[in-house]
Amino acid sequence: MSSTAGQIIKCKAAIAWEPKKPLSIEEIEVHPPKAHEVRIKITHTAVCHTDAYTLSGNDPEGIFPSILGHEGAGIVESIGESVTNVAVGDHVIPAYVPQCKECEYCKNPKTNLCQKIRISQGNGKLPDGTVRFYKDGKPISHFMGCSTFSQYTVVADISVCKVDSNAPLKSVCLLGCGISTGYGAVLNTCKVPKDSTVAVWGLGAVGLAVIMGAKIAGAKQIIGIDTNEKKFDIAKQFGATECVNPKEAGDKPFQAYLVERFNGGFDYTFECIGNVNTMRQALEAAHKGWGESCIIGVAGAGQEISTRPFQLVTGRTWKGTAFGGWKSMDSIPKLVEEYMTKKIKVDEFITHNFNKIEDLNAAFDVLHSGER
Repeated sequence: MSSTAGQIIKCKAAIAWEPKKPLSIEEIEVHPPKAHEVRIKITHTAVCHTDAYTLSGNDPEGIFPSILGHEGAGIVESIGESVTNVAVGDHVIPAYVPQCKECEYCKNPKTNLCQKIRISQGNGKLPDGTVRFYKDGKPISHFMGCSTFSQYTVVADISVCKVDSNAPLKSVCLLGCGISTGYGAVLNTCKVPKDSTVAVWGLGAVGLAVIMGAKIAGAKQIIGIDTNEKKFDIAKQFGATECVNPKEAGDKPFQAYLVERFNGGFDYTFECIGNVNTMRQALEAAHKGWGESCIIGVAGAGQEISTRPFQLVTGRTWKGTAFGGWKSMDSIPKLVEEYMTKKIKVDEFITHNFNKIEDLNAAFDVLHSGER
């Protein structure tokens, strides 16, 4: 048992007090875990556009004040009663999509969307309806069941995955969201077969993970699409066979340009931006008769997708994915293993390293700049 077990821990955290404001690095109190909860010392966290999206104020489910972050890794500091899946000292990755293995969703092989703690998690609370974060006696909400922007966090036991202790936490923290999402969209959601043609909108971490997955699946043509041509070289390193800037289409609708240039369109298209206009482009650039388009990017509050029904009547399929369809408890340890055996890339996704929690705002600046 750790020396801090059962006690309130004082540590630094990045608090999102209100939307559109920088995170505030302050000392908070992290209360001990209750039954079926785990307290984790977070050693590393990544920043994701989903965190930025909530901070922007455009997220209809955004709650303030809260502690953001959902792509992290750390070491179990203490466990509450009845926790059996992890022990003190285990290396773990918190999962924003839990896996209770009991609800009808967990028992259905078609989905990974466990609903056991969906309502409490969406409300910024732990399953018992309370929080473990306090600042000067004021409760601070949790975020996506993870809150990795704190030196210590408390999560539900069904939201934490034990991983190989030999795996570097500074790398595998990325498997908590973006890489797994893009990779799984290809393998699980679309089950892309060998020799397929694929196009990917958005060459950030998720888009690159889609490209990586498409290459592993044996796709014969992988087209990367972005308005920032600085991203083309890295996309090709990950497996893109060609990259296209939508500006190349001139006055022609981009989807029409792609259909004409690429032999009727693509077997599979993936939207990794979160823009309803590019979602339509991706669907309409999927090949007539059999093309599938997968939405991965999260659009803004209240936005709706549109296309003519004829696009679907003539054989295209429109689908979406969350966390790449992976059932988290079963899959995250296997993804770590694939990284350790060099089947999948992880380190290559890292562009910048920051050493202190105080650097989180600077990390978001880099994220928004798109620089490598």
